[in-house]
Amino acid sequence: MKARFSVTGMSCAMCAARVQKAVAALPGVRDCAVNLLKGDLCVELDGTGADPAAVVKAVEQAGYGATPIEAPGPKAPPRPAAPTPAEKAAREAAALRRRFARSALFAAPLLYLSMGRAMGWPLPPCLLGASNAGVFALTLLLLAAPVACLNARLFRGGLKALLRGGPNMDSLVALGAGASLAYGLWTLYRVVAALGAGQAAAAEALAGDLYFDGAAMILTLVTLGKWLEARAKGRTTEALGALLALAPKTARLLRGGREETVPAEAVAVGDAVLVKAGEAIPVDGTVEAGRGAVDESALTGESIPVDKAPGDRAACATVLRDGYLTIRAERVGGETALAQIVRLVDEATSSKAPLAKLADRVAGVFVPAVIAVALATFAAWLACGAGVGFALTMAVSVLVVSCPCALGLATPTAVMVGMGRGAARGILFKSAEALEAAHAVGVVALDKTGTLTEGRPAVTDALPAPGVEAARLWRVAAALERLSGHPLAQAVAEEAARRGVEAPAAEAFAQIPGRGLGGRVGGAPCLAGNRALLEERGVPTGALAARAEALAGEGKTALWFAEAGRALGLIAVADTLKPTAREAVEALRRLGVETVMLTGDAPRTAEAIGRQAGVGRVVAGVLPQGKAAEVRALQAGGRRVAMVGDGVNDAPALACADVGVAIGAGTEVAIGAAGVVLMRNDPLDVARAVRLSRATVRNIKENLFWAFFYNAAAIPLAAGCFYAAWGLRLSPMVAALAMSLSSVFVVSNALRLRFARL
Repeated sequence: MKARFSVTGMSCAMCAARVQKAVAALPGVRDCAVNLLKGDLCVELDGTGADPAAVVKAVEQAGYGATPIEAPGPKAPPRPAAPTPAEKAAREAAALRRRFARSALFAAPLLYLSMGRAMGWPLPPCLLGASNAGVFALTLLLLAAPVACLNARLFRGGLKALLRGGPNMDSLVALGAGASLAYGLWTLYRVVAALGAGQAAAAEALAGDLYFDGAAMILTLVTLGKWLEARAKGRTTEALGALLALAPKTARLLRGGREETVPAEAVAVGDAVLVKAGEAIPVDGTVEAGRGAVDESALTGESIPVDKAPGDRAACATVLRDGYLTIRAERVGGETALAQIVRLVDEATSSKAPLAKLADRVAGVFVPAVIAVALATFAAWLACGAGVGFALTMAVSVLVVSCPCALGLATPTAVMVGMGRGAARGILFKSAEALEAAHAVGVVALDKTGTLTEGRPAVTDALPAPGVEAARLWRVAAALERLSGHPLAQAVAEEAARRGVEAPAAEAFAQIPGRGLGGRVGGAPCLAGNRALLEERGVPTGALAARAEALAGEGKTALWFAEAGRALGLIAVADTLKPTAREAVEALRRLGVETVMLTGDAPRTAEAIGRQAGVGRVVAGVLPQGKAAEVRALQAGGRRVAMVGDGVNDAPALACADVGVAIGAGTEVAIGAAGVVLMRNDPLDVARAVRLSRATVRNIKENLFWAFFYNAAAIPLAAGCFYAAWGLRLSPMVAALAMSLSSVFVVSNALRLRFARL
């Protein structure tokens, strides 16, 4: 059983690691993943130990809050019960913006007064001179106190986490700003004591070493960084928010011959829904009346509208561009295709990519290590003869420059944006693991029928015999084939109807097992079938035999037609390649990916289709178990293999491949066994999925590199390791700004994926 929870109180990767550790320790928990970006927790329970209530209790004992997220039921609208990540980010950003503005209102004059005294800037006379040192110090305290109060949650959360043995980023800020405030208060007492002792010069010197400005600016700049980060986080969830917004809010019901507008969630299965031009379809169902062109780009990414007529399927959130439709509702609310896509993307973005494990391990010890480095820095500078103020400055800089948030956000931000970009193009990754695995694919095994080909036979050639008009050939073909239920016969009948062929009804119609059809058309005996049928009836095939062989070499089935003992010609039928099949294979080749076609068809037909598609190798005549065995054989070469299919017979191969890719119109079994679902029946999306995976993994690696490099470079610089030799150091204010911007950089870098070329 899978359960999801909204977690509150997390501020950095240390928080996420602590929550995950607490929940993973519960009996009966198979797996759990915490998403810092979304603030949620996914837990897989085996049903023998912990239940959701135990998970909530474990999170609370770790110092955080947890609320179960209920999955929407059949009657619920396709929205999660808890606020969406975009909504949470928007609320957080608004609160942080207000907090930053109020903090800056006090921090700005505080910084001016502190720097103005040292730089000789214009200041009120009451704050100048040795005799006014006490007034100056108290003024700075009065300006710093509101900033500390406005950001009291940083102190509460940071110190609470520290006391619980799980320090986080807020702990570092609280320790740094708190130490500066404490040192400033201690110095203030020394100023007052010096004035009381008549030592005005000493009091004036001490007034320049208060550090109230440093504490206030640390808090203000950290809040600025959190605000910018929250804004950027909101943009990473735009794709999911856009999916949620697609569901129409109302529907037109037909009841008793009257239209009635009701909330979309009030529609029940079996209701008749009327959709007019320009409106979004509110349910999944079957068209019962009307015609129109439907824009399905919301679900498939395909921009070309699809014509709908009675008997066709219609999906929620697609838009009727013209005409009108009456649709019988079959799936509503949380059961629609849109709701399932939203649920799939939401759950997938809550999973954890393997690349995140390294960052998780580092995050687990990061903050305690930084605190230890800060204490060592303070002690080392004191041992070197530096004053307490200088040593404290260095230690505070170490505390506030460190950024565990960058580590925690490196992977989930890229995963969120990458999956959102894929969903907008009709490419759904069912987990972060599938998204990451696709980048290393070296071989793509492609099913033939329904994947590379259309999956249904169609007429490709019509070859009348010498001296026979095409109209005569089609007249006999239409008369006989439209009475048969065979797929090849239906293909001929559909093509005849498309050409507008008029033919009389066949008389004395008969099916000839293993051979074809017979009957009388216009009073003349006629035949339709294979070559053996004509030879048995003594009909000479002549030069048409060679042309039939050529068609067979192209993977086409030749249907023979005869009238009154004379061959009329051939009509070739084949399962034709999809328009983008060859382009898809070429796109994979350019990516350095080998292609193999797996099919149960006869070798001759399979080879012909393989040549047309340009695949590197063809494996024909394989059963479902054979396809899985071929995939394992490809994996034995040390390469990662993706299997692309759409049918029940592809499910074993999809399951054993490193990455299973299901064509969206395929069976539910195939989709269930796959890690990637292509909503469009376009094989070109396979290459797009690989490109998106590579771009996302590259982005994750860039983020992780920056997060590690930033901390590896900034902490020694803040500790003063380069001060003695080159005079390089970081003030606490600069350190706070750098820390804040490092997280913003990681999130902003992930946002570049929205513009990746697919």
